[in-house]
Amino acid sequence: MKLSLTSWSLPACTLSEAAAISRALGIGALDVGLFYRSSLDKELILNDPDHAAARLSSLDIDIPNYYHLFGDGLSGRNLALPNTRDTNLRDLKQVLTFADAAGIDTIFILPGIVNPGQSREDAAKQSIACLADMVALSHDHKAVLTIEPHVQSFAESPSLVMDLVAETGIRLTLDYSHFICLGYRQEEIDLLIPHAGHVHLRQAKMGALQTKFAQGTLNFPAMFGALRQAGYRGALAIEPVHQEYMNTLFEDVLTEIVALRDCFCSWIEGE
Repeated sequence: MKLSLTSWSLPACTLSEAAAISRALGIGALDVGLFYRSSLDKELILNDPDHAAARLSSLDIDIPNYYHLFGDGLSGRNLALPNTRDTNLRDLKQVLTFADAAGIDTIFILPGIVNPGQSREDAAKQSIACLADMVALSHDHKAVLTIEPHVQSFAESPSLVMDLVAETGIRLTLDYSHFICLGYRQEEIDLLIPHAGHVHLRQAKMGALQTKFAQGTLNFPAMFGALRQAGYRGALAIEPVHQEYMNTLFEDVLTEIVALRDCFCSWIEGE
């Protein structure tokens, strides 16, 4: 296992600055996406994926993961929205081409929300149909496609996520905080580890998607041990944020990054 840092954890920094901070902190890897000053050029990725990949070479840093949104925000062209599958599949082919050209191991997308007029079951059926085609498409590429189950999606429980995995074979970007804040126990979330292709690290507690390292309930050494026992060998992306989503505005992001880094380094030294 190895650490990474999400570029959107540093919203005021450019992509090159975020990469430099990751190197300075001894992390040495950076997840990239479409947010804040470090945002990649989405239109370039979709229209000229090889050129978009070439732009990243100057960063001189490992990029384990790319976070892609098909539309704007959580709702735009989400996977549970009817009549979006063909357009999203077209875009995904370009995204996979970009990731392969850039040497990015994994991509994560979101599973979809409960749209107006839908039930949770309706949303799941629509998303499953879309994801099945997306997983099939991804088999022609090196990059591994994953979804991140999240608060406000239709897949907010470990059991719903397991159903989604069973139906589609999709891998997961596993972020315990989205389940912990809804009241699920850590041992319930551990059951998802065999399906993880990427992992996010952020401290949380019931009712709070993000909290200070010393005030949360996530037992990170237990998480690391469970991941190792399951044979996980991918990246652990440190992801404290400063954003409006779920009121995650009140932590000193740099302090939290260092705390999570030190926690992992302390654990790995005793391995």
